[in-house]
Amino acid sequence: MRILGIDPGSIICGYGVVEKQDRGDIMLVEYGVVEAAKQHKNMAMRLRTIFSRLEQVVERTLPDELAIESLFHAKNVASLIKLAHARSAAILPCILRDIPVIEYSPREVKRSVTGNGNAGKEQVQYMVRTILKLEETPEFFDATDALAVAIGHVYKRNSPQSSSRSWKEFIEQHPDRIVKG
Repeated sequence: MRILGIDPGSIICGYGVVEKQDRGDIMLVEYGVVEAAKQHKNMAMRLRTIFSRLEQVVERTLPDELAIESLFHAKNVASLIKLAHARSAAILPCILRDIPVIEYSPREVKRSVTGNGNAGKEQVQYMVRTILKLEETPEFFDATDALAVAIGHVYKRNSPQSSSRSWKEFIEQHPDRIVKG
């Protein structure tokens, strides 16, 4: 199963594609960012850039499902509206190919990858690098956040049990996700 994860943004939109192997490992396929604001100041052109770049990613990687971060409450309504537009542009390449779209809150993503729904970006990045056995550190947190969405979706699909209530429960339920060192 191949999953495209997206961390939406109207300035920088992160994406990551992972594949769950038959033996249960999660393998990195591709990751990166769409730096829409770097190319265009105009919002409509940024949305076009997000759509066209992610359309190329979908064509190249052929994901089975899309996992994307849901909208969260923001104090700035204008930012929330721009983010909603960016999410639409990011989802559309998958919708046009009838690829199922699944949404997760940022808190759910962090909890699934780190065991802590309040984890910081550095902690998420560390766990993504560990899970995927990446030697390099991605330049943008947006890319590792997108990979975390994809990884979290793989875990969610393969783990029907309820979420952990404590670290002890988390360790018992996910011994493969504990890094000793």
